[in-house]
Amino acid sequence: MEHSKAFVITSWILRLIVAVILLQTLFFKFSAAKESIYIFSTLGAEPWGRIGSGIFELIASILLFIPSTTTVGAAMALAATGSAILFHLTRLGIALAAVGDHGELFALAIVVTLCSIAVLVLHREELPLIGRTFSTT
Repeated sequence: MEHSKAFVITSWILRLIVAVILLQTLFFKFSAAKESIYIFSTLGAEPWGRIGSGIFELIASILLFIPSTTTVGAAMALAATGSAILFHLTRLGIALAAVGDHGELFALAIVVTLCSIAVLVLHREELPLIGRTFSTT
């Protein structure tokens, strides 16, 4: 299926935003930064949760740029940040005062969530199993 230039540009911008944010947070997860250790210790998942979520987000970032797996990568990013938002709202709080975060991590999770949803909407016809349901042809 041939997409318009605006579709392609919009899709790439959204995927870049998601990937850049996810990849930027990997540094903190894989280097055992105090913010990451605090978060995953509070959740009772340090270190395996921190490392596992980092690997999951790395895979999602890579899949976003492979045309046949864009929707899988967006869905994985959505799952990762959806769970992050859930933990912020239920166990961590929006701002992590103990590590000097004033809600930035929560805000980044919201941005990734919204951009991932937008990618899934743009590429809805390519969704595995249910994509044909959304076909406009």
